[in-house]
Amino acid sequence: MSKTIFITGAGTGLARGAALGLAKNGHRVIATTELTAQKTDLMREAEQQGLTIEVFKLDITNQRDLAQIEHYDFDIFVANAAINEGGPLGEVPMDRLRALFEVNVFATLETAQLAARKFVNKGNGKIIFMSSMAGIMATPYVGPYTATKHAVEGIAQTMKAELEEFGVQVATINPGPYATGFNDRSAEEKWKWFDKERNYTSVENMEEQEEGLKDQFDPEEMIQKMIEIIPADHHKFRTAYPEQTKEQMKKTEKERWEMEV
Repeated sequence: MSKTIFITGAGTGLARGAALGLAKNGHRVIATTELTAQKTDLMREAEQQGLTIEVFKLDITNQRDLAQIEHYDFDIFVANAAINEGGPLGEVPMDRLRALFEVNVFATLETAQLAARKFVNKGNGKIIFMSSMAGIMATPYVGPYTATKHAVEGIAQTMKAELEEFGVQVATINPGPYATGFNDRSAEEKWKWFDKERNYTSVENMEEQEEGLKDQFDPEEMIQKMIEIIPADHHKFRTAYPEQTKEQMKKTEKERWEMEV
């Protein structure tokens, strides 16, 4: 059955691929992009593929942009828009951490609240938060992003319990490390402020951690999983993918109960 699906942050990466794939499968897709240039690019690709997608510019931190959500009716809301930046939590400049929380937590929750009100009034609907393996796991030097995704996990679990009585579903999708460029750009950002003469964190340790970026997965497999899960009537509350990442997340949660300091 065809659904109307609203996706934020669809200008790049996994959400862009999912928006195109969902439209190809016959769903009505409302895809928003942070920047006008991304809107133009996505519209061009949709046209080239012979797809009809409604695209508009939506910076989720901009109140005038957020007001546009009120004009749309949809069945599923995918809160995907996010930014990423790494760095040691003991030294990351607080303005950088606040910027991540503003987008990934506060503005994301605000969009979800707008969707929730629509769904409660209708008596049905689904909110999907695009979380991450980082929402469960904690990796050195990825702390700023990890902290925001841990917050998203708490938000999603709480809203699920609060909205069930109104017929509204809430779920998360937790991708592993995919080679969209999102993680690579995050790793680069810390070098803009990090000064090895002033900061105490080991440069060698951070560079070693970045080596893991060479082993990221093909984004297409995650896009196909999103295309499957997003419109589904029923599925698990948390969809972690690929399978090895899912098992790694479960192992991490179990190990935390045995950790000592």
